[in-house]
Amino acid sequence: MAETKREIERKYEAAAGADVPDLTRVRDVATVVDEGVTELDAVYHDTPDLRLAADSITLRRRTGGPDAGWHLKFPVAAGVRDEIRAPLSDTLPPDLAALLRSRVRGGEVVPVVRLRSARDVRRLLDADGDLLAELSVDTVHARRLPGGPRASWTEIEVEAADDADPRILDAVEKRLGKAGIRPSQAPSKLARALAETTPESGRPHERPDAPPGEPGTAGAAVLAYVREQAGAIVALDPAVRRDLPDAVHQLRVACRRLRSALKTYRSVLDRNATGPLGDELKWLAGELGVARDQEVLAARLRAHLADVPRTLRLGPVKARLRIWDTARTGDARHRAVAALDSDRYLALLDRLDALLADPPLRKAAGRDAAKVLARAVRKDHARLAARVDHALSLAPGHERDLALHEARKAAKRARYAGDAARPTLGKPAKKFSRRVKKVQSLLGEHQDGVVTRATLRDLATQAHAAGETAFTWGLLYGREEAAADAAERALPEVWARAVSL
Repeated sequence: MAETKREIERKYEAAAGADVPDLTRVRDVATVVDEGVTELDAVYHDTPDLRLAADSITLRRRTGGPDAGWHLKFPVAAGVRDEIRAPLSDTLPPDLAALLRSRVRGGEVVPVVRLRSARDVRRLLDADGDLLAELSVDTVHARRLPGGPRASWTEIEVEAADDADPRILDAVEKRLGKAGIRPSQAPSKLARALAETTPESGRPHERPDAPPGEPGTAGAAVLAYVREQAGAIVALDPAVRRDLPDAVHQLRVACRRLRSALKTYRSVLDRNATGPLGDELKWLAGELGVARDQEVLAARLRAHLADVPRTLRLGPVKARLRIWDTARTGDARHRAVAALDSDRYLALLDRLDALLADPPLRKAAGRDAAKVLARAVRKDHARLAARVDHALSLAPGHERDLALHEARKAAKRARYAGDAARPTLGKPAKKFSRRVKKVQSLLGEHQDGVVTRATLRDLATQAHAAGETAFTWGLLYGREEAAADAAERALPEVWARAVSL
């Protein structure tokens, strides 16, 4: 994977030939070192309909300066971006192309803007000579490609050093403000270049502010939620490829939320059209689930081992667990990325776009959102109640474990239904989701115990076959059994509170 750098910066409006105030008067700044002027030449790339710009993503190929090469920037928060760098080459590096796949799909990226900048750099150092921030005065000349309109401006950019306290930017901004220098209205050079070189009829591709359907109708409410989850899938794709913390889990949750919504609100969206989509979302969540389940299981086993007194940790239990986890984690990650690289996944994204562009609305879509959504939530709650009652009627054992797992899935669907209804139903939906989540969490803990016991049995078998003692694995198995029994005993009370909605 290419190099990644967290970029924390702010931009300011400046007149041509603007004077920068004395920055040694900024708190903690002892010295300002003038680095001189560097000439930069950057060509920004995007899809013909500017999908990357619509999501505040920038892709450029830049020459000049110390970091010449390809730069791909993803927004993290206001003024914060992750910049992923790759060496200079004539074509887009495959690593960067993969990170854009969920947005570009089967299309291509093309040059859209060329920016030539004269960058006058000043390094702000503390009393120890350590870098706090860099301030540059950039004289920018932009041209829309190919051969389009031009624009020019001057701006000031202040970027915090990698290990510096970001609050240095507040101090610098205060000093610039006293000199009459104000924050820029454009979030990036590319955004400004597009704004100043694009005719009104050719503005960057923007998603509709609201989905189809009259405001206040069930159709508008459900489609807004579907759009949110579909957007989350697209946005989380590059995070999974970068192996960012919790990215697989969040993408899997978006798939599950969307699939649940298509089932719960089938009175609003025709199930004949959404059913195949639900099947594909189930497939994708399953492929991602291998990695997520392994992550959760390994963390659970490590935590359990840490709780075992050293005198009861017999044999090379930590080493065996580490070897087991390493082998399975590598395979699981490969499977998740392979799913995102597949044509099947791209087809799913295209079908989601088609669904949102021309939604298969049913008659209930035109009715009052509060009534339709409340009815659907109550129906999912009744479904959950039937499964919990069935599970509690069974004797402890394998059949009850299976029934509790089915109840857990129903609880998750009911919770997601409540979450989807929160913008419409407000506090009652929030309260519903919170109570059902407690049921889901308890049932989830029980199911995790079932899976963990099966893994412990396998680890014990492997240890025995290798001539090691299986004592510690058996000890953990017993603890998991006790935890499962406790969860089953707690369920009636937790469920009783959820029923009193």
